[in-house]
Amino acid sequence: MFQNKIILIAILIGLAVRVNGVSGQATNFSIASEHHIVNIAIDKKEARVVQIAADMLASDILNVSGKKPEISSVIKEMGIVAGTIGESRLIDQFISNKNLDVSQVKGKWETYSLQVIANPDNKQGKILLIAGSDRRATAFGLLEISRMIGVSPWEWWADVIPEEKENLTIAVENRIYGSPSVKYRGIFLNDEDWGLQRWAALNYEPETGDIGPKTYAKVFELLLRLRANTIWPAMHSCTKPFYFYPENKQVADDYAIVVGTSHCEPMLCNINAEWDSDKMGEWRYDSNSEAIKHLFESRAKESAGLESIYTMGMRGEHDSPMIVGADDTESQVQLLEQVVRDQRVILRKKTGKRAEELPQIFIPYKEVLTYYQNGMELPEDISLVWTDDNYGYIRQLSNAQEQKRKGGAGVYYHTSYWGRPHDYLWLNSTNPVLMWEEMAKAFEFQSRDLWILNCGDIKPHEYNIELFLDMAWDMSSFEKSESVKTHMDYWAGREFGEKNAQTVTELMYKYYHLAFQRRPEFMAWSRVEPVCKPGETTLSQIHYGDEVSQRIDAYQALVDNVIALRDRMETNRQDAFYELVYYPVVSAANINHKWLYAYKNKLAAQQGRSSAAYLGQKSLEAYQRIQQETDYFNSRLQNGKWKHIMNMSPRNLPVFSIPIIAAGVNTEEAQLGLALEGYEMEVNDNVINSFADVLPVFNAYTHNRYFIDVFLKGDGKINWKAVANADWIKITKTVGAINHKLPEERIWVSVDWDKVPVGKNKKEAPLGHDYQLIPPGYKVNSSIDFVTADTTISIGISVFNPKLKELKYYKGHIEDKGFVSINAENYSLKKAGKQADWQTHEGIGYSGKVVTALPRSADSQFHLQSIVNNSPVLEYDFYTFNFGEAQVYLQAIPTHAPNSDRGVRCAVAIDDADPVVVDFQTLGRSEEWMQNVLRNASVQSVPQIVNKAGKHRLKIWMVDPGVMIDQILIDLGGWKKSYAFPRVQR
Repeated sequence: MFQNKIILIAILIGLAVRVNGVSGQATNFSIASEHHIVNIAIDKKEARVVQIAADMLASDILNVSGKKPEISSVIKEMGIVAGTIGESRLIDQFISNKNLDVSQVKGKWETYSLQVIANPDNKQGKILLIAGSDRRATAFGLLEISRMIGVSPWEWWADVIPEEKENLTIAVENRIYGSPSVKYRGIFLNDEDWGLQRWAALNYEPETGDIGPKTYAKVFELLLRLRANTIWPAMHSCTKPFYFYPENKQVADDYAIVVGTSHCEPMLCNINAEWDSDKMGEWRYDSNSEAIKHLFESRAKESAGLESIYTMGMRGEHDSPMIVGADDTESQVQLLEQVVRDQRVILRKKTGKRAEELPQIFIPYKEVLTYYQNGMELPEDISLVWTDDNYGYIRQLSNAQEQKRKGGAGVYYHTSYWGRPHDYLWLNSTNPVLMWEEMAKAFEFQSRDLWILNCGDIKPHEYNIELFLDMAWDMSSFEKSESVKTHMDYWAGREFGEKNAQTVTELMYKYYHLAFQRRPEFMAWSRVEPVCKPGETTLSQIHYGDEVSQRIDAYQALVDNVIALRDRMETNRQDAFYELVYYPVVSAANINHKWLYAYKNKLAAQQGRSSAAYLGQKSLEAYQRIQQETDYFNSRLQNGKWKHIMNMSPRNLPVFSIPIIAAGVNTEEAQLGLALEGYEMEVNDNVINSFADVLPVFNAYTHNRYFIDVFLKGDGKINWKAVANADWIKITKTVGAINHKLPEERIWVSVDWDKVPVGKNKKEAPLGHDYQLIPPGYKVNSSIDFVTADTTISIGISVFNPKLKELKYYKGHIEDKGFVSINAENYSLKKAGKQADWQTHEGIGYSGKVVTALPRSADSQFHLQSIVNNSPVLEYDFYTFNFGEAQVYLQAIPTHAPNSDRGVRCAVAIDDADPVVVDFQTLGRSEEWMQNVLRNASVQSVPQIVNKAGKHRLKIWMVDPGVMIDQILIDLGGWKKSYAFPRVQR
């Protein structure tokens, strides 16, 4: 039953198929039963990849049914017949006999059909025909059957052990699969130093001592299962170059995998390891071109006859800028043009083909992009491959003219990166909805010839790899942001059982949401290049409910949920769950806890809290937990299969180090300490006119709650009680005891709004908290007394409760303490423009949703009048108790303009003011860009006037399509800086 549901889901969401032809009713086809096992027939002359795929399918059937099919060139009564049109005698026979129509398959790129027919020799039998347009298509068709019988593409790489079934029947609907949305689809094995290389050299392939043909065979097997066709091999100096081992290129050809190389590896040459400056001279084309051309010629000759994608142009050694004699841009452009001309001559001479017949790419990355933008001429048949900014935001895409190029365009995208402002090489923390949004944009701008994902060591990037390649296979199945959740539900159901699918998806969405706000590797607030010490967190511990504690609690909830899930996971999926979900979640939680508890330890020590030691211990325990889980991954999981694959400290950066813990200062005598939300200092009765003894004002229209920390100073034990001096004051705990085992407690104070008296408008002096910006009047005041054996400390409580008639049924956003905080998706009204409208993307942003202007093909608006007349507009009703100058802060996803024809802009106005344009575009690797990618947020502000207390309307117009608005803050002077905008409370 479960298997049939998985097949149905795959068909519905298009993960397994792209339908180009007419399909009929599904036909049941028996693969195995108590007395039967299917035969697999392929022509002896078929390409090696077809034979490999047939062997993989046979092994998959064995693992599911316990019976292994025979593979032969003879068609049996009940069998699978697979072949490549024009290359397979078996398939061509069915075509010539009119039993198989391949008109929608023949001659197309990587297209195949599945069709069940009656056996021409025995009408009682059935034959499942797999007809491929080329060798990869046939292999994909065979492995489609593996998917149908419930075998995960990750059956080896993530130990997803299939369910055993004695009777194995699949429902086959006659369909056409392909052609894929993107021609070349694959991965880049990069920054492999800490995982893949060590695992291969010391564990999986010790006979080579490296990432060699045995390892690549397993990588290529994964690519076939994921319907990918391209590899950029590992290229760091710790790994021997791909062509160093002759078997590597043969294995690639056997698996029909196309070999390409990155932006700094021209003509399939690994400059890191293949260029010896001592013997070959300096790596610079202006003075040493003959030696460089000799290397290019050697590789072109070696790769002739194999499927390859040649990277054209060149950069400097070790991914550095190209060295040239003249430093003016025009000379640099001319030299790079000469490099490309010479490379094309070499290709023509060494491969025997015209250069324009060979796949070639040009990657405008870093300074090469500058050369291209300054007029570099590039042959039309070379594909432009655009890159993201290394943090998931595509820098540039083809403009209207570039989209007409014969060579088309592609994208090189990162989910793993080494470099400034900070690496993220350990866990997969790229939000899948962000990746979908950027790749959907790339697809819309016609980047459809090559998609490459830099996935580091493969593990733990499994889900994002599959999502990336599934999108590349069929982008029509991913039209909306919700498609990602549908995809993840399918993935989770296939890997962990349908009953666990929704729970796993919800858990992973929360994991990615927290990582989007700040990646685990960025939690030390440190930088690289150069490496610096950990910095001060910008998460607030004293305002808005304590951002540090909120993040601790959110991750703890994830840990609790993932542990509960693991406990009820089926035995055959325990290891897969550990690799795909448990380890990433628990590790991300603990590196967060390590740093978050360290930040709390530091503040507690400054305040003299005895809890400093406890908080420091929690930080150390989190560090130790990461050690324990990583050791289990490497040493015990699958009996050591993955030893050396996981490293909890890539590059030994400060973020991964053992935390430095501050010691608290203890007094001789135990004392009661109180710290209130909104104050960095604790309550101190010895300070005259101290304002740290009054909670922020409670607002009847925002229903706040605030915390009070009750903590121990010194050694001993203190019993305390909290006495509310009004019946409308609610306290989560009224009595307690603090000691060395429980050195502090956090209690929450709120208001019973059914009991609190209505505030009267009367002249009243403020309580000394000008930042609260609650106007005098309408307040109700009381207090809470904290009582010990020898001390009473009173904490002031002030409630703003005017019961204004105009707010009785008001649905807009309401000011709280001098600011109005709004999630962008909570608009009061939206109006479509002439070409575009605002749409909501789910699963991304600080609030979990963003509003974006689509379609991206709409025209940008450059003049205020056209903005007002033509652009879609969002409108937000809001109410203020204060008035005057205000700053309107907009937080957007830090995307880049797709090309010079566009920007990343919107326009803002309050009430009837003229729109003011807000621009989120950044240039290069500026400090602003660095802050944006570390936070996954771009915050800009514009001044506005709130001319009176009362009702107002904020308007946001599209200026450029694609701009994504996350959150809004209207600050009338009361916002205290925090990492995120204050949470919306109503």
